[in-house]
Amino acid sequence: MMRSSLLFLFVGAAMALVPGIAIAQNSLSRAADELPAVRQFRAYLEDDWRRWMVEYPEMATVVGFPGQNRRWTDDSPQGIAERKQHLHESLAKLKSFARAALPEREQLNYDLYLELLTTADEGLQYGDDSLPFRNVVPGNIWMPMTQMDGVQQGAAATIADMPNRTVADYEDILARLAALPAFVQQQQALLQEGLKRGYSPPKLMLRDLPKQIADLTPADPLQSALLQPFTEFPAAIAGSERTRLTNRAKEIYSASVAPAFKSLHDYVAGTYIPACRETIAASALPNGAAAYAFHVRWQTTTNLTPQQIHELGLSEVKRIRGEMDKVIATAQFHGTFHEFTEFLRNDPRFYYDNAEDLVNGYRIIDKRIDPELAHEFGKLPRLTYGVTPIPDFKAPSQTTGYYEDGAPDVGRPGTFFVNTYKLNARPKWEMEALSLHESVPGHHLQISLAQEMDGLPEFRKFIGYSAFVEGWALYSESLGEELGLYKDPYSKFGQLSYEMWRAVRLVVDTGMHSMGWTREQAIQFFKDNTGKTDQDITVEVDRYLVWPGQALAYKLGQLKIRQLRTEAETKLGDKFDVRWFHDAVLENGAVPLSVLEQRVQRWTAAGGPSSSQNH
Repeated sequence: MMRSSLLFLFVGAAMALVPGIAIAQNSLSRAADELPAVRQFRAYLEDDWRRWMVEYPEMATVVGFPGQNRRWTDDSPQGIAERKQHLHESLAKLKSFARAALPEREQLNYDLYLELLTTADEGLQYGDDSLPFRNVVPGNIWMPMTQMDGVQQGAAATIADMPNRTVADYEDILARLAALPAFVQQQQALLQEGLKRGYSPPKLMLRDLPKQIADLTPADPLQSALLQPFTEFPAAIAGSERTRLTNRAKEIYSASVAPAFKSLHDYVAGTYIPACRETIAASALPNGAAAYAFHVRWQTTTNLTPQQIHELGLSEVKRIRGEMDKVIATAQFHGTFHEFTEFLRNDPRFYYDNAEDLVNGYRIIDKRIDPELAHEFGKLPRLTYGVTPIPDFKAPSQTTGYYEDGAPDVGRPGTFFVNTYKLNARPKWEMEALSLHESVPGHHLQISLAQEMDGLPEFRKFIGYSAFVEGWALYSESLGEELGLYKDPYSKFGQLSYEMWRAVRLVVDTGMHSMGWTREQAIQFFKDNTGKTDQDITVEVDRYLVWPGQALAYKLGQLKIRQLRTEAETKLGDKFDVRWFHDAVLENGAVPLSVLEQRVQRWTAAGGPSSSQNH
């Protein structure tokens, strides 16, 4: 991956191989950096990034931005109004810059930031408070809690992300704990206001919510996920300080944190859930059809309509089913598709007997993948990653696994969380595909490379276009054979089952939110076309109901990357090198699919870079 100007990236292989031209080009790049217009534009981006990190201190903690670790987002009416006002002021300031006066790489920064802010501005009319830097999933300010996210999960996750190496770090954690009750009260107020405005998640989706809240506040403070840092101190902190800090944490927990969550629990269980809607479609919410169409555009970075996506999904389901039937034949299984999936779901050989073995199984897979990555990529991230179980208090409502970003600036590794709840719902044959998706070469590799990019404004390192990020991760699953995996038909079927799962999403998400499908129809369509367990299917369908449109991003992004690879292989022939293709896809971080297509096609038309260009 090259780190010079975008102009240089795409002028072609012949020019790059001429040293004089390359030096001149780098000189032009440095000269462009000194233009007054560039300095002013970059200063604006830097100032605005700092402002958004102050607005969203939880995000600041995640990315390692300093000084915000004692605070929570201000979700009071005044805080929300001030964020909206700043968004409008920031957008006006951005538009005051003359785009044409900027060099090409800054024009890309301009275009991406303009898209980010205008999307955020458009989302305000639908109650969204998910942009620019709060969430990467559809988030409505009037529905701040679901079985998938909310303060009952986010508070502990944020505290877990905080530095905990020094006494000062622990003082920050104590301060944030002390500020948590006010934040919890703000979330309860938003739930109340949402009901008044006609906003609520589907009632059935919230069946686990009271238990999630209650599990966060057990009678023993040190059993709470909120106080986990006080159960494992670093050796550098003296015993007397450990005692003092722990006692203070327990005092805060008992005096204010636990009562605040108890109040929230009672409100959610006794008042909120009974008042939530019986309908499931996003279109049932105020201005819901337009909101769903907006979320589809936002998540997919395309102009495809829900109907077009639905039809594409049906086509992909048919294609992948044909591939799955071939694998069944290879396995020499004599029976129907559904008999094969029943065999996979029920044969004890495909399951671990204890959670520790399951987690270690994922770690072994990742250790097999790591040394093979150099054959597929010219550039690899420096940041490390680990595999750990999903915390028990939220595992029942979570998917099979997920990735949580690391933070290079503070040395926090990336984390691949795996679900050990209901071991009979966690088959071995899906583990290789999931590892490829969540760790490497999927989320960890792509996100860490973006975080480690040099010479770019901070927002470029952390922006998360789902169609790119999740599309890349799904594409990564298809690299299994190239990385020495999928050596038995069961793991290969697992990969196809995962791809089928993402194709089914195109059908059922659009079906439920825009075409009148019932939840039962969606679950049955899943059962008819995948080998996933009933537990996974239920969690997945319920996820789509509270995150409308988000699940569409995976398949559309993967199809675009696969299309671009096929085009490059065809046009470049013997000159095609998969390492440099992958670098070309990843070198600009996450971008909309239209931008990705434009730049990779220019890379291909220029003949593809040689190794001397990349290193």
